[in-house]
Formats: sequence, C-alpha cells, structure tokens
Amino acid sequence: MKETAQALQTPTESSINKLSSVTLQGAFTDLRPELQRAVTAAGYTSPTPIQVQSMPYLLDGRDLIGTAQTGTGKTAAFVLPLLQRLAVNTQPYQKGTPRALILAPTRELAAQIGESIGSYGQFLRIRHTTIFGGVKQFHQVRALNRGVDILVATPGRLLDLMQQGFIKLNKVEVFVLDEVDCMLDMGFLPDIKRVLVQIPSERQTLFFSATMAPKMEQLARTMVCNPAQVTIAPEQPAVDRIVQKVLFVANENKNDLLVSVLGDSRVNKAIVFTQMKHVANRVVDTLQNAGIHGAAIHGNKSQGARIKALDGFKRGDFRVLVATDVAARGLDVDDITHVINYDLPMEAETYVHRIGRTARAGAEGDAISFCSAEDRSYLRDIERLLGTSVDADEDHAYHSEAARQSTAPAPKNFGRRSRPVRGGRGGRGGGGGGGRPRGAQSRKKR
Repeated sequence: MKETAQALQTPTESSINKLSSVTLQGAFTDLRPELQRAVTAAGYTSPTPIQVQSMPYLLDGRDLIGTAQTGTGKTAAFVLPLLQRLAVNTQPYQKGTPRALILAPTRELAAQIGESIGSYGQFLRIRHTTIFGGVKQFHQVRALNRGVDILVATPGRLLDLMQQGFIKLNKVEVFVLDEVDCMLDMGFLPDIKRVLVQIPSERQTLFFSATMAPKMEQLARTMVCNPAQVTIAPEQPAVDRIVQKVLFVANENKNDLLVSVLGDSRVNKAIVFTQMKHVANRVVDTLQNAGIHGAAIHGNKSQGARIKALDGFKRGDFRVLVATDVAARGLDVDDITHVINYDLPMEAETYVHRIGRTARAGAEGDAISFCSAEDRSYLRDIERLLGTSVDADEDHAYHSEAARQSTAPAPKNFGRRSRPVRGGRGGRGGGGGGGRPRGAQSRKKR
C-alpha cells in the first residue's frame, strides 16, 4: 500500500549499484545522509508537490495544516522530517513513552505509515511500532515495553492501551493526524479530544485531511499554533485516463451482471465497491459460485483475513477484491485495470475517489458503475460533480429501461455518511499489507 505520485518497481541490484551517482533534488537535499540514502534506495530523486511545499516548514519545526489526498506523497512528506528531527536529538527509550504519535483512521493506513517509517528509517537507530484493533494486543504491548520513538495508532486501540497503563503520551514532541476527514466520518472526534489532553501543549502538530471545509479548518486551528498551510489540489487529469460507463440494471440482476462483466478477459485485476459489509460478503459468495476467485475486505473482517485478502490480491492469487469505502480508504494496489461500482456511492466525491484506484502512474483504466432505479439520483449527483454525463452502455443482457428512465428521489439517507456502530471502533479498518514505501516522484516509471 503505497502513497506515491508516481509508483515504480523495486530497484534492481544493478540500479542499487548506481545509487552513489544519483542526484537528489529539492527538499531531499536538506535531509541527513541516512535519509537521503533511504530515499535513493527506494528509487526516488524528485519530491512531489506536497513534499516540496511542506517539508521546509516541517524541517523547521513549524505546525502545518495540509490538504492532500492519497497518492500525493503525503506520507513521506511528514515521515522524512519526523525521522530527521528524532535522529538529530536522540534520547534513551522509555517504556511505553513515544516521542512522536501518528493517528490514522484505519488499520490499512496505519500499517502503510508504519511501512514507510521502516523503509525511510532503515539506516537510522529509530524504533517505531504500529497498533490497531482487530488483533490481540500481546505483540503490540511487547513492542511498547521495549520503548519506541514513533507510535502509529488507530484511536480506539490507543485509548484502550492507555487505559491499561501501557502507553504514556507525556513525552510526545510531534503529533500527526492523518486523514482527519475520515476520522470524523467514523466518529473518532471524541477519541481525538481525549488523546489531545494527554499530549504536551508544547509540541509540533501536523493536521492532514483530503478535504478542508470551514468547520474542518476551525477544528484544525484549535490544535495547531501559528501553522503553515499547504493545499494540493486533487489530480483531476487522472480521471481523463479512465473510461467511465454506467450500466442500468435492476437490483435483483446485479449479481448476474457482475459475473458477466468479470467474464471479460480484459478485466485482469478489479476492485468492486459495495456500500454495505454484508453485501460485500454476499458478492464474494456469488463470485465463488461462478468460479471467480475473490475476497472481501471490510470492517468486520479479522485483521488476519484482511491481510490475507490484500496480499493475495497484490500477488495476483485472485483478480477481484470486494470492498467497502471505509475499509478501502488509503489502499494503493498496483495495476488495477477495472473499478466496478456494484453500488453507487451516496456522495459524489466518493465516486471520484473510488475510480481513482485505476489509471495510476500514467496507465489507463476502466470504471463501470451499476445503476438501479433506486440509485438514479446518486448518478445525477455524480454527473453534476463531473460536469458531464457518464456514457451509458445499454448493450448488455441485463439492461433495465426502468432504471435508465427513473426520476426517483434519493433514499432518505442520501448524502449522509454511514458510520460504524460504536463497538466497531478501536481500530476498525486498516491492516497490514506489503508494498513499497510511499513518497516521492520516481526516477523510473513502471
């Protein structure tokens, strides 16, 4: 799960032998030699816009409010300055007392950040660990007891271990909140406030969100002091490389239509989005019965099951991953050829986020959306956001003229974001997965 503006293949042995001749550019030149070596080993030379604009402030110790989406290099933008700060002023490890805290909404994102820290900090004597719910706490507590410099956590598991006395936050120097909009959607604001009162007021605070509505910015300014502000606009041109089409279908025929679409040999690797967790499970069962190997990923899946699903999808063991939006937040899987919206999202912005999982690193991709009569208003809202209509493909066996002509209003919950029940917090979402470190623009393209 990487967050890079341009992804690249793992450097070959011959390319590693040439690293000494590689010249880093921009903000990377201000990094310690150990960090420059790690950046170069990952195959990067040029920083992305979010790194260019934010790293000088962060290296100077400034607070920052950043607006940037997944895929902009945001993770490296804050991980590299954080590692530099801790490496310059090393301190003895203290049991359960981190010097830096990074909060993330999901297991996947937390694990991804942890992977980036491990990659970029591989030549430094910096310890980090990642904690989240959905797994037993034994190994997490053991790592905390050894002492860590950086703690990456989801809010629920963090508070749980704090209440048990395994974590103290009185020595935190740097506090990072990543994808705050997603955390608020998931109902984590009370948890964030409980964490805040345990952290020293004298600290460096980094506040990142994919969107920055006025209320969000007001919240950010209650947490930061004299912040720099950086905004990176979403890369809309990627949508231009995606062939979008909508297939009108009755709800009861969606499964048959999905099996038909996946029967196309051009669908090499697809992610299928549903709104509900139980629907994702049902879709996987349907695919299995049709001889199509797939797996589901959502908040009710165990951590082990999520890791297995993600790793299998990345390796190509199966070509279909069925996901809900919250579980898929922050995922970055290479070579997805198709995004299929089994259910249209309730918010138009989510549609753009979903289809952006394909057409990465200059490639092209396809986005296929199923639209029933009940979902017709969602499609209208998406087209309003796009400023154009989505081409309709009516040449399929399950075409529904009633869905195409429907003028039905949105369901009562239209426009509302679904939230997990309170018992699902404590790290619901997120979970490990392999992948290369996130960060900069690459010197090689796939």
